[in-house]
Amino acid sequence: MNNKIKEFAMAKRIVIAIMLVSLFGLSACNKPDPGEAARNNFLPPQGFQGDAAKGENLYVQACSSCHGPGAHGSDNGPPLVHKIYESSHHSDISFFHAAKNGVAAHHWQFGNMPPVPGVTPKDVAHIVAYVRREQRAVGIR
Repeated sequence: MNNKIKEFAMAKRIVIAIMLVSLFGLSACNKPDPGEAARNNFLPPQGFQGDAAKGENLYVQACSSCHGPGAHGSDNGPPLVHKIYESSHHSDISFFHAAKNGVAAHHWQFGNMPPVPGVTPKDVAHIVAYVRREQRAVGIR
């Protein structure tokens, strides 16, 4: 009988040890990855600064067919150099959401904006830096 009690006590310790290892292992797996939120929300890494010069080239490739040269609009899309798109009305994050998800028409009569395929969050950060530079050049803050 003494052996049975010792075996039971040993088995109990093993089960507890396995449970503790599992618990600590799971909690280690659940630690947030600092870049995860940025990846899931289609944002660049925290602290990333867009470059307007890079943004200008990316804008020409990804945006100008609708939003026109210099972000002044076209027959296909509204101007981004416009008071409606100033940062107090359309924050920088709105550009990230628009690029990833598209936008339902709400200020203009151009129809819905589709998502922009192929742009990365860093690309959008550069494009936003370019658009904001162009806005400042005409007095839009």
